[in-house]
Amino acid sequence: MSILRSVSVDDMVSRGSIREQDVVRMRQSFYDDGLIGRDEAENLIRLNGACPVQDAAWAPFFVQAMSDFIVNQAEPEGYVTSANADWLIAVIAPEGEVRTKTELDLLLHVLDTARWSPERLVRFALEEVRRAVVEGDGPLRAHGTRSMGKITDAEVELVRRVLYAFGGDGNIAITRAEAEVLIAIEESLAEGTPSAAWTDLFVKAMANVILAASGYAPPSREEALRSDAWLKSRGDLSASNLVGAMVSNSLGSVWNAYCEQSSEERALARLERQRIEIITNEEITEGEAAWLVERLTRDDKLTPTELALIDYLRREATMLHPALVDLVRRTSAA
Repeated sequence: MSILRSVSVDDMVSRGSIREQDVVRMRQSFYDDGLIGRDEAENLIRLNGACPVQDAAWAPFFVQAMSDFIVNQAEPEGYVTSANADWLIAVIAPEGEVRTKTELDLLLHVLDTARWSPERLVRFALEEVRRAVVEGDGPLRAHGTRSMGKITDAEVELVRRVLYAFGGDGNIAITRAEAEVLIAIEESLAEGTPSAAWTDLFVKAMANVILAASGYAPPSREEALRSDAWLKSRGDLSASNLVGAMVSNSLGSVWNAYCEQSSEERALARLERQRIEIITNEEITEGEAAWLVERLTRDDKLTPTELALIDYLRREATMLHPALVDLVRRTSAA
């Protein structure tokens, strides 16, 4: 039952390295019965943090074994509860921030493989992207650009991956917690030529929040947030027209996926959220219209992307929540 019965944790910690033969022995023990105890999981975390020299085989083994422990061995099987999410955050980020790329990969793999995870775990993963953009620091920037105010295409795809993971198999709209981090990233980006990949994802995610709050039935997240071919062939545009063209192309590609939500669909959506909340023991925070308006206008300034998004919805949406109608009216007048 012990994944560590064939190796000495103290020896590896003492020498500061995890060798290939160490991983081979641990992997064999894992395959013998596939079981890991809480103490063993904590020792694997200890090894990862205490051994800066690691064989290439260590990271994939560590991610696989720890993910299996969190998702498949902890109850309820296949789900991550609020308590288990708290434990994971505590062991990979004892000071509030993920320390290594391997531990970040573990967090992402847990989100990918679990049927559902608590919203706080999703937000915690998104905060690592915000940290990279705002501070130019963290595992995402360990071996790349340290510049602040910029988001890389790889980081955009990481955000998309996290949002997909929380959506699961259902049609769950982007939540308040997720939207809060996305807006913080958007507002932290330096002015200048915008990232087409980020603009595409941000406007689709925010439109998802707005339309769901206005009574539209959200499609699956894979449909609502998918990346499109226009990103590679948008043509030459002046700076003044670039953002508006990006927003129009982004939303134009998914607009037909939204339709007015019936009362039966609203009831089913509520039941699905309640089911997930019962399993994970954490409330899902919906992106209510009043909250969204307050958040977007918190500093009395909308970004060019936010303004272009609102202008698109003013032209195309047949119904919007009254709070959002007021925001459209105010921004149009300005």
